[in-house]
Amino acid sequence: MKKYTIQKAPFVVPTTDGKLIEEHFGNATNQQSGISIAHMIAPPKWKEPFQTPQFEEYTYIIRGKKQFIIEDELIVLEAGQSIKIEKNTRVQYSNPFDEECEYIAVCTPAFSMDLVNRE
Repeated sequence: MKKYTIQKAPFVVPTTDGKLIEEHFGNATNQQSGISIAHMIAPPKWKEPFQTPQFEEYTYIIRGKKQFIIEDELIVLEAGQSIKIEKNTRVQYSNPFDEECEYIAVCTPAFSMDLVNRE
């Protein structure tokens, strides 16, 4: 038995806001609830509602910029930067810029609509 898994066909999460979400590991792809790893591309002018997730979220920016409002603080990350946001923290993710933003998101435990608590 192999002690590794190669993901060649990530689950593409259906969205209505133009954002590409390719989950490589997690609840949607392989029913793994401990961690999720997703490749994302947020289009220009995209934003999500505020949320208070019950999971930690790590974000690494590959290209472009991504805006975060964490509690009441505005933060903008650029390519090559990363952030860890603690669980139970109110946050809004957005790309108010003119270029798309490509990034990797890692959630522990795995992302779940039951745990995201969107407003």
